[in-house]
Amino acid sequence: MADELKSWDGRPLDWRNKATDRFVLRWIKRYLSAPVSLLLNRVPGVRPWTVTAASAVSGAAAGVILALGHGWQAGVVAAAAQILDGVDGQLARLKGTSSRCGAYLDSVLDRVVDGAMVLGTTIYLVRTPPPFALYVPTVLALGAVAVVASGLVSYSGARAGELGLKLPGRPTLASKGTRMAVMVLCAFATLFWKHAPLVALAYLAVHPAATVINRVARARLPAE
Repeated sequence: MADELKSWDGRPLDWRNKATDRFVLRWIKRYLSAPVSLLLNRVPGVRPWTVTAASAVSGAAAGVILALGHGWQAGVVAAAAQILDGVDGQLARLKGTSSRCGAYLDSVLDRVVDGAMVLGTTIYLVRTPPPFALYVPTVLALGAVAVVASGLVSYSGARAGELGLKLPGRPTLASKGTRMAVMVLCAFATLFWKHAPLVALAYLAVHPAATVINRVARARLPAE
């Protein structure tokens, strides 16, 4: 069946993954999202855009739940949102309804979920009793950098593609799948250590920012 499927631009594809999927995101889609996609493909009336909306709403809800201080519960909802985030595209490919508009909507809503989760993590930590001096200013600084850098990872890659620029090195590990996986794991870890999301926030501030800086410093035209 996979050999017969085509993307919106006519290229053959594996319905489980896009060519741009890497690392953690590829694993999530192949082993967690795919079974759900096969199930929903048999349910009449289910459309890819409804799954996109459900993923975005649940992802944003996870950020709110985390901000309210419910760590592991937010992890459960965020994990479900990430699985659904892979289902919409898979379902569109299985149904033969893949489109540029659907891909665009998915990308925009991904940034909404990104922002909601980072803000939720920041608020959760601010509301948690401080374990060291200057804790709140540190959390706020990390949160500010994280919310900007997380968005710029996707934007810098997309913009470079539009301009025909070659980015340095291999595909980055700082992709959405990795970022969400770190936040989900740290949310679950609040069962054992209530400040675990601080690890996620530090990662989201450092790795994506370093990736963007490296891209800006080393982006080149293909001929260079």
